[in-house]
Amino acid sequence: MTSPQTAPAAFQISVQPSGRTFQAQNDEAILAAAIRSGVGLPYGCKDGACGSCKCKKLSGSVVHGEHQHKALSVEEEEAGYVLTCCARPLTDVVLESRQVTDESAYPIKKLPVRVTTLTRASHDVMQLRLQLPANDQFRYHAGQYIEFILRDGSRRAYSMANAPHTQEAVPGLELHIRHMPGGKFTDHVFGAMKEKEILRVEGPFGSFFLREDSAKPMILLASGTGFAPIKALLERMQHQQITRPAALYWGGRRPRDLYMDGWIRERLADLPNLYYVPVVSDALPEDEWTGRTGLVHQAVLDDFADLSGFQVYACGAPIVVDSARVAYGEQRGLPADEFYADSFTSEADKHGG
Repeated sequence: MTSPQTAPAAFQISVQPSGRTFQAQNDEAILAAAIRSGVGLPYGCKDGACGSCKCKKLSGSVVHGEHQHKALSVEEEEAGYVLTCCARPLTDVVLESRQVTDESAYPIKKLPVRVTTLTRASHDVMQLRLQLPANDQFRYHAGQYIEFILRDGSRRAYSMANAPHTQEAVPGLELHIRHMPGGKFTDHVFGAMKEKEILRVEGPFGSFFLREDSAKPMILLASGTGFAPIKALLERMQHQQITRPAALYWGGRRPRDLYMDGWIRERLADLPNLYYVPVVSDALPEDEWTGRTGLVHQAVLDDFADLSGFQVYACGAPIVVDSARVAYGEQRGLPADEFYADSFTSEADKHGG
């Protein structure tokens, strides 16, 4: 029997202005406790690398585990900001976060999946379809991700590229996987992986999904395979007949990196309020590219003088997401709590400085 002296202390975590509360053990990250309690705090990588979970601590004390300076600087920590993914409570804590949702209807679970198809979408992107167990109801928000649990226990995260309702017509999950040469998982996907292979996954994770209670116009910003969760958002918008104005900016190095450009153009008729801007940064002469050039986050700055009344959904390479977050807030007046992001941190990103 555990004595009161040896039982881990539990602290109350309160989130303002929603008033949501949950319990966290003193040896448990605040984010892990929130996920366990069905309280949807904002987050992305869960590894102290992306900064998506950063929020203001109004009162209480925490201790941070290892994290990257770019995710939380010393100055930010001194100003009272915390990374909930690696902050453990030392007392009761009150946080401020306006991106709080009720996630109790979307339980996180581990389950086996079967590879049904492997389709090359481009020279370095694979469309992977996974079959879910027939008797398992896997609920998720369009825009969320799953984690593959590899044999050594390590994990790799990939966003669902299809909205949940699409499974009624074509069951299973669609993922877009970019080949990272030398990467343990992607080398397998592009080399030895076969149809019918069984994999283990856990999910759904992430706070990147459409806030449907808002009427604000939206910027959808994607770089590379960051288009995967954006595709799921577009399918959700079409299914729910969401008519808010939305501008989609998709960036790649060369035109071939915009591997579902045709898919988007086919849907413009069904989404009359969607405006599409493909952006290429390093086109070669043989590409015969006549569209927008440069950095995709900069294209938004070029087109919009004021983002104070917008929501932004940004997904893809950390450099793009981070640059957009800073520039849109500082230069275009975007409220910090209207920037929703899924930063695709690789293993190298997670272990960087």
